[in-house]
Order: sequence, then structure tokens, then C-alpha cells
Amino acid sequence: MNEFRFRFLTILIGLLISITSCSSGGGDSEPEIELGDPIANQATSITSSSFTASWSRVYRAESYLLDVSEDAGFATFLAGYNAKSLVSLNEDITGLESNMQYYYRVKAVNGAIVSSYSNIVETTTSFIPDSDQTLKKAADTFFVGVAVQSGKLNGQYDETYRKEFSSITAEWEMKMNVMHPSVDTYDFGPADAIVNYGQTNGINVHGHSLIWHNSTPDWVKNFAGTDQEFEDMIEEYITTVVTRYKGKVTSWDVVNEAVEDGSGNLRNSIYRQKMGDDYIAKCYQFVRAADPDVLIFYNDYSMIIDQTKQDAVFAMVDDFIARNIPIDGVGFQMHISHDYPAKADIQKATDRIVERNLKVHFSELDVRANPNKDITSLTAERSLSQKAKVKEVVQVYNSIPNDNKYALTVWGLKDSETWLTDFYGYVDWPLLFDGNYNKKDAYYGFLEGLQ
Repeated sequence: MNEFRFRFLTILIGLLISITSCSSGGGDSEPEIELGDPIANQATSITSSSFTASWSRVYRAESYLLDVSEDAGFATFLAGYNAKSLVSLNEDITGLESNMQYYYRVKAVNGAIVSSYSNIVETTTSFIPDSDQTLKKAADTFFVGVAVQSGKLNGQYDETYRKEFSSITAEWEMKMNVMHPSVDTYDFGPADAIVNYGQTNGINVHGHSLIWHNSTPDWVKNFAGTDQEFEDMIEEYITTVVTRYKGKVTSWDVVNEAVEDGSGNLRNSIYRQKMGDDYIAKCYQFVRAADPDVLIFYNDYSMIIDQTKQDAVFAMVDDFIARNIPIDGVGFQMHISHDYPAKADIQKATDRIVERNLKVHFSELDVRANPNKDITSLTAERSLSQKAKVKEVVQVYNSIPNDNKYALTVWGLKDSETWLTDFYGYVDWPLLFDGNYNKKDAYYGFLEGLQ
């Protein structure tokens, strides 16, 4: 009996060992761990000498291997960053050169198991200009402009304008409702102050704008004479203004914003009603007769994002060229946002001006940092995003042939005085200087775009 029990127990133990062996795959080792590949994030906290690299957590990873290089192919590595072992999910990389491109990638590790590389992230450290560098010195192939007001040409305004800018544009004081407020009255006081300031300080003056539906005085809207008398009046007005500033104002936005949004049709302004669909061509001919040397621009907004408007404007331009109607350039009002439009779209639209051998004016640049009203102060992250967009705009402009360049004009000096606050009803910071005349990240983005 004891022998039977012993044999039974021996067989049972053997069966248990066999079952255990089968359930473990017939071997004695643990199954191999599989690691997913990490995802590298865009660099943050970018300065002239550092940035922060970060990546996603990988399940069961014990550590990570970080590579950093100045070479997209990682043929060489930054000192200390050839598979640097880290247990954290980020790394502050310091001691870098300014305005330099860097690349990083990462692997996940568990014991002897190593994942494949993550995606490669490219980033560029901030640019530090020479202490005596200014916008107008850096942009030596085109004018750097700013919108001004006649009552703000002194003090620190004057100091900043003369130091940083090579061109000025009247923000609103060279429009018809100011210069020709009534049928028998011209008021050139503000315009004279702006033009004289430019002349005195060797700063280019761009005229803005002779005909604009939103600056039409009431007496013109309610004009009671015949259509021919209306046209004669417009010719007299244009001739008077352009002749007055002949040789002092080098260019004019003759007609501003004449095309409707979306449809591409001409706005049904009083000018179109009285002078016909060809009123723009007539106004351009009036200007050329008054000043044979002045540059003639058409200026409009949403020219990057409204394809229908863009097509309509270039159809008009092509018609003018075919008929020998004078036109020297096209102005794109660059009222844009920190995240829109894409650089490729800006480039594509700009190319259409260059293809026609006309001059390009980015005429009213401001870059909204708060388009969705989601911040109450300019955050570091949003400021850097704004800087990146300014840099893109300047890169596009600076890349066009020199013969096609005219000016890149910023629509105002200080954030605290931007027109956008009143227009949208909430705060934004769209310009290159803050309310205390301090240079912002966007200012340095402008300089970086010229590198």
C-alpha cells in the first residue's frame, strides 16, 4: 500500500511538472519585453542659447537615450548627447549658439531591450543681433515702414522712428475725409506734418490712400451733380493731392479695398456708381498724369486667405497691364494671426505679384496673438508663436527678387495703440514693440527672418 501511494505521488508530481513546463512555453526564460517607440515633442522654452527637449512616456520603459546634433543626419553629436541616458521625459539643453538649427531624437530602454528611434525634431535657437543692429539696417534691400499719426512724431516716437524705420505711412490722415472734408475745403495740415517729417529725416513716405469707400466724406456720398461732374471732381481732388506731394511722396495706394469679400465683385461704392466699373483705371490714370514718377499700388486685405478676391484682383491687374493702365505694384495688407495663414500660402500669393514683374508691398503688417480671445496677457508661448509668424512673413518678403521689393510696413508702433483693440473689442498685442517701446520677441523674429 505504501509502495502504491509512493508511485501515485511520483506520477502526479511528474504530471504537474509537465503541465507547468508546457504552460511556460517549454522553456525556463521570461517572455521578451516589447517597447513602443517614443514620440518626440516640439522644442519649448527656446532662447538664444538653450531649449527644452521632451518626449512621450513609453510603457515599461526604464530610461531613454537622447541624441542631439547640429546635423539632420546625426553624423556628429553635441557633446554629451550621443545616446545620453535619462530617466526623465525632458531635458534642458544649454550652452548653444544663437540662430543655429539643432535636431534631436530619442529611444526607450528596458534592460537590454531598446526601441527604435522616435521622430526627429528640428528647432532653431533665437537670434541675437549686434547691439547696434536695427530693422532698417538689417533690411538693406527694401524699406521697413511703420504707420504714423501727425500728433505722434516727437519724443520717443521720433527717436524710435528715426532709429528703426526707413519709411512711414499715414495711418488715416492722408485719406479723403481728412484732406478734403467738404466741397470747398482742403485740409493738408496733418498730411503736411507727416510728409515734412519724412523729408526732414530722410524717411520715405508712402501715400495711403486716395480712394477708399470707408473714408468717403458725406458730401461725396451725397453728390448731387451729374456723373461727369462727379468724375471731374474726383480728377480735380486726385490731381490736387498728388501734385502737392510730387517728389515727396514716392508711392500711393490709389484705390484701397475695392473688391468684395468672397464674391470677387467690385464694391458698389459711390465711385463705381458714378464713374462706372472702370473707375479704378481712371483714378490710376489721373495719378499718372499728375506725377509721372510716383509708384501706383492697389491695396487690399485677405489677399492670402480669400482665393476668390485674390483671383479677382489679379484679373484686374492683368487687364490693366494689357490695356497699359499704369500700375506698379500690389499691396497685401498683412493683418494675420500668430498661427494663420501658412507660410506656403503667403509665398504662393506673393509669387503672383512677382510673376507679373510688379513691386510687392506687405503694407499693413500686424500679427494677432489673441485671435480667439483665450489669453488675458501675452504669454511666453504665444509671444514665441507670434515671433515665428513674423519671421515667416519676413522670410517670404526677403526671398523675392530685389527689383520686386518695395516695403514691408508694420501697422503701428506699440501694442497699446493698435487699431485692433477697438475693432475687435478686446486686448491684443500684434506689433513689434510693447506699450513702453520695448522690443518684443516679434521684433527679433523680424530680424531673424532677414538672416
